[in-house]
Amino acid sequence: MLPIRWLKRGACLGFNGHKHHKGQKTFEFVDDLGNFLIGGITKPGNLHDSSCLVEALDRLTEIIELLQLEVHDSCLTLDPGFDSIGAHEEVEMHELTPYIKPNPRNGKDPELLHEQFERFDEIKDVYKERYKIERSFAWEKAYRKLGVRHEKLKETHEGFRLLAHSLINLRWFIKGH
Repeated sequence: MLPIRWLKRGACLGFNGHKHHKGQKTFEFVDDLGNFLIGGITKPGNLHDSSCLVEALDRLTEIIELLQLEVHDSCLTLDPGFDSIGAHEEVEMHELTPYIKPNPRNGKDPELLHEQFERFDEIKDVYKERYKIERSFAWEKAYRKLGVRHEKLKETHEGFRLLAHSLINLRWFIKGH
């Protein structure tokens, strides 16, 4: 029996030394109802979370313009891994409002960190809705084909993920909303 790290193979995989596994990171946008908005940006697992933020926001902007949606000043909720000045500026540049929980491990001085947590307390109610995003990711993980990647081609894996997103989004239409 081969260890699991040898079974994963293909493009866009990288060894994450911190977590001691080989894998990939995917950046996806989810709306308030749990529907996936874009197919996702995939990067090797050894890169930082914010490495795909710019590309994902550009893809979201393209879809917004294509569908002629009005999303100015809409909120974008991100996890503490995106707590950086660059991430805030990038989200604001795309005319969205970033709601990012401050990351206390960023090595900031205590006064600045206290100030950031006070500002975060004002938007905490919006951030509490993040469970909808995490729930959508859990629905995605329910598809066993996506759990462990055995495909060599990135396109094959992306196709299975888009199929899973379509099935997840189809739940909303079947319920009659």
